[in-house]
Amino acid sequence: MQPSALPDLAHTHARPIHWLATAAAMAAVVAGAGVLQPEAATASQAGGIRTAAAPAAGPAPDPAAVTYPLECAGAPSVVSKRATGDIDGDGRPETVVAAHCRAGSGTPPSGLYVLARGAGAGARVVATLVEPAERRSVSEISVRDGVVTATLLGYSSPDVPSCCPDQRETVKWRWQGDKFVRSAPAEAHGV
Repeated sequence: MQPSALPDLAHTHARPIHWLATAAAMAAVVAGAGVLQPEAATASQAGGIRTAAAPAAGPAPDPAAVTYPLECAGAPSVVSKRATGDIDGDGRPETVVAAHCRAGSGTPPSGLYVLARGAGAGARVVATLVEPAERRSVSEISVRDGVVTATLLGYSSPDVPSCCPDQRETVKWRWQGDKFVRSAPAEAHGV
């Protein structure tokens, strides 16, 4: 065995008394921190800014509780997409839905509707963003920062079969004043 070039460090060997002293010191620090708390923080604003209490958010409107303005010739309507968020800035969520008639084949046109809470727990359609007569289908919708974004699928000509939309367009709406304003759409792209 070779002699060690390092000195023997006797103080590095912990004994029970060392652990007891460390535990006592830590207990003293924790107890001292509990007794010597700083005062509670307070903030004040010069000028007396007042804020109104936010309205109770409540649940988003339920799409199943609404009758949509669709002419389905006796077929039921279907909600295919939905998104929720506070669109008008009132602190309560609205629901945006893409609904269409249940068709046996093809790609039925969708309506894109904004729902708000009605009286009680009910819901009602407050705006139509895309009319079914536009012959568009909604493939995606989202609500983010008060903006409704939808990806619309459509047709470049009446000769395109209804099963196979060949145009894609992303559209945005923002609530301004008392109505939804549609952003200038980018040029429609082929699918």
